Amino acid sequence: MSLIKLPELDGAGWTCASCDEPLVPMARELEYLDSKFTVELPTCPKCGYVLIPEEIAIGKMFRAEQLMEDK
Repeated sequence: MSLIKLPELDGAGWTCASCDEPLVPMARELEYLDSKFTVELPTCPKCGYVLIPEEIAIGKMFRAEQLMEDK
Protein backbone atom coordinates (compact mmCIF):
# COMPACT_ATOMS: atom_id res chain seq x y z
CA MET A 1 0.00 0.00 0.00
CA SER A 2 1.52 3.32 -1.02
CA LEU A 3 1.65 6.44 1.13
CA ILE A 4 -0.62 9.29 0.07
CA LYS A 5 1.08 12.63 0.76
CA LEU A 6 -0.95 15.82 0.85
CA PRO A 7 1.58 18.67 0.94
CA GLU A 8 -1.02 21.19 2.08
CA LEU A 9 -1.48 19.17 5.31
CA ASP A 10 1.87 19.65 7.01
CA GLY A 11 0.34 20.56 10.39
CA ALA A 12 2.17 23.88 10.57
CA GLY A 13 0.65 26.12 13.20
CA TRP A 14 -1.41 23.36 14.86
CA THR A 15 -0.77 22.05 18.36
CA CYS A 16 -2.37 19.19 20.27
CA ALA A 17 -5.03 20.45 22.69
CA SER A 18 -4.15 17.71 25.21
CA CYS A 19 -0.34 17.72 25.07
CA ASP A 20 0.43 21.20 23.71
CA GLU A 21 2.87 19.56 21.29
CA PRO A 22 3.19 20.80 17.69
CA LEU A 23 1.61 18.41 15.18
CA VAL A 24 3.97 16.78 12.69
CA PRO A 25 3.24 14.87 9.47
CA MET A 26 3.09 11.10 10.14
CA ALA A 27 1.88 8.13 8.12
CA ARG A 28 -1.50 6.98 9.43
CA GLU A 29 -3.67 4.13 8.21
CA LEU A 30 -7.28 5.09 7.57
CA GLU A 31 -10.19 2.79 6.82
CA TYR A 32 -13.05 4.18 4.79
CA LEU A 33 -15.87 2.23 3.16
CA ASP A 34 -14.05 -1.11 3.56
CA SER A 35 -10.88 0.28 1.96
CA LYS A 36 -7.61 1.04 3.74
CA PHE A 37 -5.35 3.97 2.87
CA THR A 38 -2.04 5.14 4.30
CA VAL A 39 -2.10 8.93 4.42
CA GLU A 40 0.38 11.39 5.86
CA LEU A 41 -1.60 13.53 8.31
CA PRO A 42 -0.73 16.04 11.06
CA THR A 43 -0.29 13.97 14.24
CA CYS A 44 0.72 14.63 17.83
CA PRO A 45 4.04 12.82 18.38
CA LYS A 46 3.24 12.35 22.08
CA CYS A 47 -0.35 11.01 22.23
CA GLY A 48 -1.00 10.10 18.58
CA TYR A 49 -3.97 12.46 18.10
CA VAL A 50 -4.59 12.92 14.37
CA LEU A 51 -5.93 16.09 12.77
CA ILE A 52 -8.23 15.39 9.84
CA PRO A 53 -8.81 18.81 8.29
CA GLU A 54 -12.29 19.79 7.14
CA GLU A 55 -11.23 19.72 3.47
CA ILE A 56 -10.38 16.02 3.80
CA ALA A 57 -13.38 15.08 5.95
CA ILE A 58 -15.96 16.92 3.90
CA GLY A 59 -14.38 17.51 0.52
CA LYS A 60 -12.04 14.74 -0.61
CA MET A 61 -13.62 11.93 1.41
CA PHE A 62 -17.09 12.90 0.21
CA ARG A 63 -15.90 12.80 -3.41
CA ALA A 64 -14.23 9.43 -2.80
CA GLU A 65 -17.45 8.10 -1.28
CA GLN A 66 -19.43 9.23 -4.32
CA LEU A 67 -16.93 7.54 -6.68
CA MET A 68 -17.10 4.27 -4.74
CA GLU A 69 -20.91 4.32 -4.65
CA ASP A 70 -21.02 4.84 -8.43
CA LYS A 71 -19.04 1.63 -9.04
